Order: sequence, then C-alpha cells, then structure tokens
Amino acid sequence: MRFLLALLALVSLMSPAEARLAVCNRSDRAATVALGRFNGTDWMSEGWWTVAPSACADLIKEPLDARYYYLYASDGASGTWDGGKVFCTGGGKFSIVGRARCSARGFDRKGFFEIDTGEKPDWTQSLSD
Repeated sequence: MRFLLALLALVSLMSPAEARLAVCNRSDRAATVALGRFNGTDWMSEGWWTVAPSACADLIKEPLDARYYYLYASDGASGTWDGGKVFCTGGGKFSIVGRARCSARGFDRKGFFEIDTGEKPDWTQSLSD
C-alpha cells in the first residue's frame, strides 16, 4: 500500500510534456523570425523573435491547434527562409490581423513558407544554411 501511495504522489508531481511550436537556428548567424497562422477566426502574423545561432525559441507555448503554420526568417544579410504564402510584417514587435492590403495599412509584405505539423500538438522547425 505504501508503494502505491508513493507512486501516486510521484505521478502527481510530474508535469505533462509542454506542447509548443519552436524554431531552432542551425545557421551561423542570428535569425529574426515571424509567424503566420489562422487563429480560428482570422489570419494573423506575429514577430519578431530573435533566435541566436545554435539556439531555439518557442513561438507558441501551448498545444498546437492547427495543421499548418507559416514562417519567415532572415539572418539580416543574404540569408532568408521564405515562401509563397504572403503575410504582413511590421518593424519591432508586431501582431497583425489580416493578410490583405499590407502596404495600405502601413506594413511590409513578406512571403512565408509552410510548415505541415501533421496535426501534432508539438513541432520544432529547424533553420539551417
């Protein structure tokens, strides 16, 4: 009985694995990263996260609720990780609802690449040279 109680106490102290969307930078330069996603109602974009070389950053710190997410990243020189899905971006930290009329609303327009998470609650995306 003591063993069972000890086991139950141990299990109650263990925290569940944290689900998230993380980006790991495997390049030689720091990368700035922006995220595009559907929030359940609207398309939106958020940024910027700075991810040092050989480091990771959590962009979403909760279980993922969509299959597809979109990223844009730049190393500030000649390296970019981009794609064909257009989202608005801003200077400094930003959170923008909507993907249309970026320049008319005072934002830049960037092409993001698609991440297919396969509907997993946790995903890590690597950026490499």
